[in-house]
Amino acid sequence: MFAGVSSLHSFKVLHFSAFFNGAALRADFSIEKSGLKMKKGIFITFEGIDGCGKSTQSKLIYDYLKKNGHKVVYTREPGGTKFAEYIRNILLNPKNQISPLAELFLYESGRAEHVKRTILPAIKSKSIIICDRFFDATIAYQGYGRGLDIKMIEKLNYFASQGIIPDLTILLDISASEGLKRVKKLKKNDRMEKEKISFYNKVRRGYLLLAKKFPKR
Repeated sequence: MFAGVSSLHSFKVLHFSAFFNGAALRADFSIEKSGLKMKKGIFITFEGIDGCGKSTQSKLIYDYLKKNGHKVVYTREPGGTKFAEYIRNILLNPKNQISPLAELFLYESGRAEHVKRTILPAIKSKSIIICDRFFDATIAYQGYGRGLDIKMIEKLNYFASQGIIPDLTILLDISASEGLKRVKKLKKNDRMEKEKISFYNKVRRGYLLLAKKFPKR
């Protein structure tokens, strides 16, 4: 575990009905009540399948914390730096055909840059980092979804993230059918969102298994 991150790690699962309007999550969220201790920075990640609402909720939490006087940084994966955003465009462009292994290495490459240029400096400056996806997404999507070797992905995640582990991971759980229905309503059609429901069922299962495996992280 990276020395600059709090020693308390938690994997919190919120089901769709609990956060649909955003109010429940904001009302329940407090840095002081969470038990997270500010050693240098606090690293909070939001996870879930496409259409679960994590981007919306993570931005609401960012706004909420900022309005309450906290020093907060908002970021995302893939992305978070100029170079990583360039990789994001490659990964999500529906015109690109990318093999599962090449896809994995692109995600890890963007993560390495993201950690070095954005996350580590924010931790050192005693900021709260709100991140839309991190390495759990790679295990869920490329591991459980694509069927790549999970132990290999865990090793790559470790090197790319420099050993950083989120202090709190909030998993927004939603059925694959409901998630894809919401994506279609938003008329979003990036490369990942065009995957079939069978793929997203595997990804969702992966997320729930991760939450069960790491209840304290």
